Amino acid sequence: MTKKLSIYIFLFLVYSSHGQQIAKSTYETVLLKNATVHTITNGTMNATDVLIRDGMIADIGSNLTSPAGAKIVDCTDHHIYPGFIDGGTTLALSEVGSVSLTNDYNEIGDLIPHMDALTAVNPNAVAIPVTRVNGVTSVIVHPMGGLFPGTASLIDLTGYTPNQMDAGFRAVVMNFPASGKRGRWDRRSEEDIKKEQEKATKKIDKIWEELTLYHKIDSASTGQSKSSMKYQPEMDALLPVVRGKIPLMINVNKDKDIESALAWIEKKGIKAILCGVSEGYKVADKIAKAGIPVVTGPVLSTPGREEDKYDIAYRNAGIMAQAGVKVALRTNDSENVRNLPFNAGFAATYGMGIEEALKSITINPAEIFGVADKYGSIEKGKVANLFVATGDPFEMKTNITHLFIKGWTIPIESRHTLLYNEFLNRSPGLND
Repeated sequence: MTKKLSIYIFLFLVYSSHGQQIAKSTYETVLLKNATVHTITNGTMNATDVLIRDGMIADIGSNLTSPAGAKIVDCTDHHIYPGFIDGGTTLALSEVGSVSLTNDYNEIGDLIPHMDALTAVNPNAVAIPVTRVNGVTSVIVHPMGGLFPGTASLIDLTGYTPNQMDAGFRAVVMNFPASGKRGRWDRRSEEDIKKEQEKATKKIDKIWEELTLYHKIDSASTGQSKSSMKYQPEMDALLPVVRGKIPLMINVNKDKDIESALAWIEKKGIKAILCGVSEGYKVADKIAKAGIPVVTGPVLSTPGREEDKYDIAYRNAGIMAQAGVKVALRTNDSENVRNLPFNAGFAATYGMGIEEALKSITINPAEIFGVADKYGSIEKGKVANLFVATGDPFEMKTNITHLFIKGWTIPIESRHTLLYNEFLNRSPGLND
């Protein structure tokens, strides 16, 4: 036996033994008894039971009768919250940021809206269990890159295939032409920035002009004439946007660019969601007047300009919410999506308030993404995406004791917990 072969066999045995430690999710009827239930939409209910059956919230109330064969969980002194929703991530599209082969969120090209992020999702990504044990049960996975880098999807964080994880929302992503620097590392001159912005704006206008024509031709075509049309996947992917069937998620940050984006949206007459919006606090009234929802974040960030106050990233979401904007939060991350509740906690502390901060990661994103009939609150008839916690989920000392996604009981396990337990109870261990 060669030395290399021996190493491979050793690694296989090690990983096999660790794999056997991971508990399986179970699908059963569960009655959560005597909890403080934070419904989000109907207030807080004390000493309340929640029945989970067939993947749904089957009933809510006091002293519910346990169905035959149901598992009963005593939740006295515990709290039940709806699963948190992150409005923008690259979770499961990226494994190791510094290794390009493990990143699948950025394709080549400026006009590739037909690149569907859902198809690139890795259901076995290590960061998924790490994320969901912090109460995050659903996330938007979005592409990054050119002007129209692809199509974003909402996924639930359980399933063996991307289709099993699909939560039923799609939106084409657009990166609006920026008039400012991309960061402190950006060494472009003001003149170069202006030229690039003008070039990108002209390109978008040309794309939209071609899309409008394509829409008219496609609408007028029937039968044989339709089958003879030249296949243009990028235009086919944008058709639902121009027809108002799905929204455009527009990434835009600087105040002047936000104003330009609002004018562009009004002119095109499309459904849109503003994303990023780091300087939304400067034009919050204008965003509210336009009636366009916002997905902003990360809150745990640094100011975009040297003259900004240190806490402006923390206060941005609250200022927009107070102005009347419907706000959802995002981490815009892959490894640290688990920190979504702490992003919300900072927003709550810096002006948003706890109630609105909870909405920003539950019912608000559910409404923005058109899935509020299934997600975002504890209500009878909704999908059983929820968790049981020892206290306030915005507090780092709080522990999540039970987690449910689509009614599945998800083990409170991740790579972090497995490593912690392994080294806490080393066997065999070293005595010196």
